[in-house]
Amino acid sequence: MLRRFLVSLTLLVPLVAGAAPTPVEQDRFRFPSAVGRHGMVASPEVRASRAGIQVLKEGGNAVDAAVTMAFVLAVTLPRAGNIGGGGFMLIRDPQGKVYALDFRERAPAGSTRTMLQDGKGNRDADKATIGALSVGVPGTVAGMDLALKRFGRWDLKRTVAPARKIAETGFHVPPWLTAEVERVRPGLSRFPESKRIFFPSGFPLPTDSVWKQPELAATLSAIELRGPAGFYEGPVAAKIAKSIQVHGGVMTVQDLKSYKALWREPVRGTYRGYDIDSMPPPSSGGVHLIQALNVLEGFSMREDGLNSAINLHRIIETLRQCYADRSRWLGDPDFVKVPVEYLTSKEYASKIREQIPDRKARTSEQVAPAQVPGYESDQTTHLSVADEKGWAVSMTYTLNFSYGSGLVAEGTGVLLNDEMDDFSAAPGRPNGFGLLGGKANAIEPGKRPLSSMTPTIVQRDGQFVAAVGSPGGSTIITAVLQVILGLVDFDQNAQSAVCEARIHHQWYPDEVNYEQGFSPDTITLLKSWGQNMRRAESIGHCMLVRRLPNGDFEGGADPRRTGGTALGY
Repeated sequence: MLRRFLVSLTLLVPLVAGAAPTPVEQDRFRFPSAVGRHGMVASPEVRASRAGIQVLKEGGNAVDAAVTMAFVLAVTLPRAGNIGGGGFMLIRDPQGKVYALDFRERAPAGSTRTMLQDGKGNRDADKATIGALSVGVPGTVAGMDLALKRFGRWDLKRTVAPARKIAETGFHVPPWLTAEVERVRPGLSRFPESKRIFFPSGFPLPTDSVWKQPELAATLSAIELRGPAGFYEGPVAAKIAKSIQVHGGVMTVQDLKSYKALWREPVRGTYRGYDIDSMPPPSSGGVHLIQALNVLEGFSMREDGLNSAINLHRIIETLRQCYADRSRWLGDPDFVKVPVEYLTSKEYASKIREQIPDRKARTSEQVAPAQVPGYESDQTTHLSVADEKGWAVSMTYTLNFSYGSGLVAEGTGVLLNDEMDDFSAAPGRPNGFGLLGGKANAIEPGKRPLSSMTPTIVQRDGQFVAAVGSPGGSTIITAVLQVILGLVDFDQNAQSAVCEARIHHQWYPDEVNYEQGFSPDTITLLKSWGQNMRRAESIGHCMLVRRLPNGDFEGGADPRRTGGTALGY
């Protein structure tokens, strides 16, 4: 699908008479972006994007649009859109100040450090990713309400209404949804309510049929009428807790009632004169994005060329160190001390840069987590919004794996997350994304699991430049990193930046994933330098909005999954 998309876009770009364009100009304009004068949205599903643009047209700001889109995605993109999960949001106000909102899931009070292990002390993949024990206390509804109360022009009732209407009246099932539901049949079919909703008459949702979700509509209606209490208290909360306990989980009504979203201070850095704001712990995304940018800033990326072997080598070796540091130092800052200042410092980046060998790969065994002075020892979705008043939002939220735990709470229509797998269920052993973690990310009651989500806002001289983020589990950080490199170092427009082929390395397993689109000679050269290259189907799914110097907006929706749409007006 990606190859067909890229070929079709290439054919759409006209050749302009005159002097031949430079390589940078070719890259910048390779794929046309969505454009708009008054605002721009980008999301993974067309109905959500349309709802967001409508909010902006009716006088809502970017925060109102983002919240509306998030609720619509809970209806139209069940693999990741949610009110049964959680995530992170960055908000930029018209004065250029950026705020970080943490509505990440929490471990229930009855959680134990060994609850997702088998009898031998290893991570039990079944417990960690399917069913009731894998469910963290959802944060999305609380997060959306908190964002609106502080920065929105609309209230929760008005932003929920479009989603509730779609759930009531239904929408035509696209082919990709039928195929997805069939693909995850083994997990969904374990639970009678999930099986009833996604497999009517024993078959997956039929393509082009009208899918109505009355139970989910009723839950959304309760949120409209009572605000967050309509979800975290009363009948909906009781049904969620009962369904989880019936299937062997530990979450209670009190766990739901006591959930709180939090404001945190963004992690901040600079890259070649641009100001970068991103998400702090319990996300690892912002820390390691800025860490990587600090390292790469010392190299002549632009001069050495987009996707040159030497630049890819530098990115690989930088990421190798970042993910090693992640394994040891990152966790919920309310439970562990995270050395953010050191990991994001230019001084530490200089040390990393000095250790990167020229045209020779290191093995991951040769790369250890940082020795910090004074210290002891996938399916996600993203949307970006910007408006002409200067508000901007970058939001990533998730059920974790596609369709989360597979468990729909009976009578609510709410598909629940399997976010507990983002903890280190057995420290020193990989989770479902192959990531290693340690004691800092061990399960504890009330704790928020470590994440790779990297919602990011880019500014320059106090002016908004871009809002970007991606789903993709452990690949999120690397996808966002490479989009920013495309914008800053190689002058790409929005659509070209999100379409560009990507690589990924996460320390362990010791292999470099790469997408189709790189020169075969480049891959051969990297292999000759010792990089263990492995072909990957896709890496990330970025949604990007940016503002140009003339005030116009550009939008880029990643083609790696069906349905991504950028719209402006």
